[in-house]
Amino acid sequence: MKSLILSIDRRLTGRCHDLACVLLAVIATLGLWQVVTRFVFSQPSVWTEEVMRRLLIWTVMLGVVVAVRKGALVSVDLTLRLSRGSWRRVVRAIITSVHVAFFAVLIWFGADLVWRVRFQTFASMDLSMSWAYAAVPVCALLGIVAALAQHLDPHNEEMENAQ
Repeated sequence: MKSLILSIDRRLTGRCHDLACVLLAVIATLGLWQVVTRFVFSQPSVWTEEVMRRLLIWTVMLGVVVAVRKGALVSVDLTLRLSRGSWRRVVRAIITSVHVAFFAVLIWFGADLVWRVRFQTFASMDLSMSWAYAAVPVCALLGIVAALAQHLDPHNEEMENAQ
């Protein structure tokens, strides 16, 4: 079971990282396009700002998945750094439990949010708002996998580099 979760996580976390980077590049490009259309052509683009905001939701949520897997989120670092032996395993279990519980809440309320806004559309495009807010439950589900993988095979780059 451990190898299955870690195998799935390696693929998912890598894809989340790559997609978040691509989305960030798209957001930067759209921002540049918005500046060019506004100040060079004097005809501001009406859709770029809205698309950038929605893509930023996806970028942040995908980044959270990667951060959980790398152990880069705030997770009571001082307590983890000071703990040793069996107490460290207990602290890790508590951190994992909090992550999983938090992501479960995000899945529950995120799915409800997606359902409630399914008939609303973007102001500048005929596209459902559900696509933007689907990032919350989708990435929370991926976050649970990342949290379990982090528990099974801890990577704490923050703590390893701490002085």
